Amino acid sequence: MKKINLSITGCMGRMGQQLIKSAKNNRNFKVVSLTEDKRINKKLIGIKPELNTSDAFKKTNVIIDFTIPKCTLEVLKIASRLKKRVVIGTTGFTKRQEKIIKNYSRKIPILKAGNMSLGVNLLMYLTEIASKTLGNSFLSKIYEVHHKHKIDYPSGTALMLGKGIADGKHKKLQSLIGKKYLNKKSFPYSKKINFNSMRKGEVIGEHEVRFSSGKEIVTLNHESFDRALYSEGALTAAKWLKNKKPGLYSMRDLLDFK
Repeated sequence: MKKINLSITGCMGRMGQQLIKSAKNNRNFKVVSLTEDKRINKKLIGIKPELNTSDAFKKTNVIIDFTIPKCTLEVLKIASRLKKRVVIGTTGFTKRQEKIIKNYSRKIPILKAGNMSLGVNLLMYLTEIASKTLGNSFLSKIYEVHHKHKIDYPSGTALMLGKGIADGKHKKLQSLIGKKYLNKKSFPYSKKINFNSMRKGEVIGEHEVRFSSGKEIVTLNHESFDRALYSEGALTAAKWLKNKKPGLYSMRDLLDFK
């Protein structure tokens, strides 16, 4: 099988470094370029990092982007012009930025996920089923923990789980988002979905969804032990996206959850 030419943006970041390591050990891929938002004077796996330009992406088949929203949109602008596929693991987009991504997906295939883990995407699916089954007599809330370096909150994964709750009730997530707490020891249920985000140490990721009727509690959770599960998931997404038509896809499309 011919190898897929891969570009990794944000190559000096945590996920960028992990993606390089995973791609190097995956026989389906050949890393052809690495990029950063500033000049880097050293080589990584024999490749000198470049800025996000047309030249950096001209030989690639798929770009994997785990950066920040502003950078992601810059990458998409170039990818759209070059007709390159993009896997987006970046989180923290505004509503306006989400619309811009949707517009780009009319021109190129884009797979966007707040979390690339198989287990987390299964958790979202189960959250939707629980929300639908338990109905309005149960209130829900979401708790998440990440390392102290993570800036945005709630995490993209927490919002994915919130969407699972909303989808189960046939409602829009925005109409159900309640309060967003940071580093609280405890937080309440409400008629909307409240979120509590903890930022501490080097925790890779923990997520928990709770449903309560006041008489019983149903808990669904997931804990990540190795950042490689995200990079490996992103590579699986890149391989899947290679033969897709323009559109905005998710891990749910890849996993074929009905």
